[in-house]
Amino acid sequence: MMTQEKNESQEWSRYYALDALRVIAFGVLIFYHIGMYYVLEWGWHIKSPTQFAWLQDIMILSNQWRMSLLFLISSMVLVATYTKMLKHGSVFNAQYRLIGSRVFRLFLPLVFGMYVIVSPQVYIEWTANGTIDASFGEFYRNYINPNSHWLAEKQSVIGLLTWNHLWFLPYLLVYSVVLLLMLPLLNTAANAMPPALSKFWLFNLTVIVITLVVWLNLRQLFPTTHDLLNDWYSHAKYGVVMLVGAVIMLSSDLWAKVTQYRQWYLCVAIFCYGLIILDRHDYLGPVGDWMTQSYAFRVFVGIIVVANHWAWLGAILGYGKRYLNQPNELIQKLNKGIYCYYIIHQTLIVVFAYMLSQLALPIVVEFVLLVALTLLGCSLAYQIAKHVPYVRWCFGIFNSDKPKRA
Repeated sequence: MMTQEKNESQEWSRYYALDALRVIAFGVLIFYHIGMYYVLEWGWHIKSPTQFAWLQDIMILSNQWRMSLLFLISSMVLVATYTKMLKHGSVFNAQYRLIGSRVFRLFLPLVFGMYVIVSPQVYIEWTANGTIDASFGEFYRNYINPNSHWLAEKQSVIGLLTWNHLWFLPYLLVYSVVLLLMLPLLNTAANAMPPALSKFWLFNLTVIVITLVVWLNLRQLFPTTHDLLNDWYSHAKYGVVMLVGAVIMLSSDLWAKVTQYRQWYLCVAIFCYGLIILDRHDYLGPVGDWMTQSYAFRVFVGIIVVANHWAWLGAILGYGKRYLNQPNELIQKLNKGIYCYYIIHQTLIVVFAYMLSQLALPIVVEFVLLVALTLLGCSLAYQIAKHVPYVRWCFGIFNSDKPKRA
């Protein structure tokens, strides 16, 4: 077993870019959530008294692809690990071990996070907006009680308990299990694919067409809820992303092609993003009216949106493979703790933002302090938790000696 893990670790060294991109993706997510505190008109758990409309344009740059990138990287890592495990055992053994690993690495931090990490967010949010006037102890007793009669309108099938920003974990767990069960069929299909179907342009066209169908038919019927059970647009969107990641890893030259055409991806991404921003500032006419009056125009808008989505992902993958696919000591250190950072970051943002708002500091000073305190808090949480047996697993710290593959 030790020899097998060592060999897998050595083989894994070819995918340094995925480690780097995962650190970048979670870093973008942390700063995006800080931005949500300050951005004008976009609802969040708590909001700064000082808000900025111009932040919307900056945040739109990443909100089209930031979560998709995390699902894409997770899928690529999963398939790469599965492929390597097949060299040492059967398909069933690889599936069994990886499903077990995913359940352990995702479900345990999720449950811990819902009961411990997320609760201060909910308490501060409901206190700040006047929903409750109670001590944290009274709130927490009702928060963890599935039979509580508190705030019936805010309860789900499990009461007031919620996962907030940790929704990514149950979604990834479900997608990972489904993908692992599908991988033998996908692998067979990839090996049997006629040469004409492996052309790079057809791959891109297929991704855009499938994503466009999802966007046109599910986006309005199933608005994003993050409740897992009724979030069908998100499931279809991120499910496609997971499949794209699998196809890239199963096709030996596809990532190389994405890297080769990275400049084209970037140009398309910037162009589509520019159109989206121009429309948001009403420079392109009554686009909303045209979409309701003409299905063809709605399809045209959909093409721009999904092309923007995939082009950014392609550009990030391409430039990541070209410039980040080598050992980097800083990335290796950050990669060990980035899962922990993700688990705890939003609670720290909400807690520190609420505390700083009471001080009436100049907005620039407040922002700098909020960023510094959030990152420092994430770092301290990681440094403390990694030394505590069992507790470290609850914070997503499963191996402090080498980069994780979650």
